[in-house]
Amino acid sequence: MPLDAPLQHPPTALPARTAATDHLREEHPASASDAGPGRINPVSRIRGQAPAAVRRGCCQGCCRRLSAGDPGRPPPSGGGRRRRGRPRSVIRASSVWPAATLCRVVSEDDGASDGRSARAPRGIRPLREGVGVTSVELFFDLVFVLGFIQVVALMDDDFTSHGVLNGMLALTLLWSTWSIYAWLGNSLQARVGLIRIALLFVTVVTLVMAVAVRQAFTGLPGAAVSGPVVFVACFVVVRLVHLALRWYAIPDTRPRIVLLIAAPLFVASVLLFCAAVVPQRLFHDPWLVKASQTGLWMLAIIIDYVRALLLRSWGLHIISARHWAERHGLIMLVALGESLIAVGLTSSGVPMTGSLIAALVFAIVTAAALGWTYFDVVAIAAERTLIQNPVQRRVAYARDAYSYLHLPMIAGIMLLALGLHKVVTIIKDNELHHSTARLESLGLHALYGGAALFLLSHAGFQLRITRLLGRVIWPRLITVALLVALIPAAGQLSAVVALGLLAAVCASLVITEVLVAGGRRKELREAALAGGFRPEGP
Repeated sequence: MPLDAPLQHPPTALPARTAATDHLREEHPASASDAGPGRINPVSRIRGQAPAAVRRGCCQGCCRRLSAGDPGRPPPSGGGRRRRGRPRSVIRASSVWPAATLCRVVSEDDGASDGRSARAPRGIRPLREGVGVTSVELFFDLVFVLGFIQVVALMDDDFTSHGVLNGMLALTLLWSTWSIYAWLGNSLQARVGLIRIALLFVTVVTLVMAVAVRQAFTGLPGAAVSGPVVFVACFVVVRLVHLALRWYAIPDTRPRIVLLIAAPLFVASVLLFCAAVVPQRLFHDPWLVKASQTGLWMLAIIIDYVRALLLRSWGLHIISARHWAERHGLIMLVALGESLIAVGLTSSGVPMTGSLIAALVFAIVTAAALGWTYFDVVAIAAERTLIQNPVQRRVAYARDAYSYLHLPMIAGIMLLALGLHKVVTIIKDNELHHSTARLESLGLHALYGGAALFLLSHAGFQLRITRLLGRVIWPRLITVALLVALIPAAGQLSAVVALGLLAAVCASLVITEVLVAGGRRKELREAALAGGFRPEGP
């Protein structure tokens, strides 16, 4: 029988106790109300309903074999009365639940209490386990290449500690914009129906927002429209579209959750609009204008992120572990690619010299080493952890390890890109193209501090999501301490030599991790290349 064939209900005879049903009892022990000889607790008495274990997000395979019509596991016939006190469950996608797919089931008191059906609305198709990233999502992610470039340009325009802080604040809002649609895309398929159209519309708005990043704090003179107002308006539109999509497309989103999301968003939006308009009219001192803008931005971001922390996992799902891991891996590639683009754009028009070629080589070695530490084994082990856990337990891992800890990783890459840009700028501005010019203090801290921030955040990511390959954390932490300690010494070297020293340290880290990981690294990579991991119990 094909895996997606509908269930054929047999006569009323209950299945006999077998080794297979014993496996079900071990994985999903019966409650006191369901205890009885020869009865299988995960199989509901409601006709055509998915097993309770599947509704809980079971990934053991036993419930999928049950739905596929495996001998000895047929569901009982319908007609039995529903037990009092138990909410009737409804299958969201269809009345006959398919096998080998994730059956997301909500109870009447979860979604139907407000009069809305638990079935997927028109134009919406729920995501399935194992589905990868779609072309529409890739197209959306490409906009953030421009966004990251503009963040580096914003910090370069005001190359002070205050300007760098403003760049990090703008990056935080860009990241929250990307992250909320990553969550939405892991519940709903983005390549069909309403979600596809909405995501293309959001891509257009996000493009305008990315262009306005460079003017997010100070608009250009003579502009017909204020740059800060455009940036904030695009941010609000993107968030409102996401809220409307979530309300329409996910039937179990209660009105209370929507209000809890909308209220902090309203407060944060008002603060951002005030930052765009009020300080210029209230103060005449440029320092007070900048300080008040930064303060309002920080307050708005704190409210937005505290809201996300307090709401915890209400209404959030990680349906496809593969999709979630791929999506974050791709945005990491976008950030690493931006660091190389920044070097390439800065070096355009510069005569080719030995210093420039050396700087380009050192830049790509550094970026490749950081990418290696992320993608070599830790990303594989993190995806393995998501696959092996049920849907409900994935949310905490996804929120902490991906949504939160990937932000400082990308911030580190942006700081590294700023430092690389400054190195090439020194070569470009040196008339004789000598390699003796040194990086100023802020550029040196951005170069070395960005790499250190990435490695430190990546160690936190690994500690949060997986205990595998714990031995590779120590070389990474030692490298972070070494990079911080080398900053004073690197300040005495030329810019190109300082960059070469950073590349040598990062390359040494990669070699050390490969040697330390040993056979465990080989096992993980071979398992991934062979087609993934077999789901196991949490």
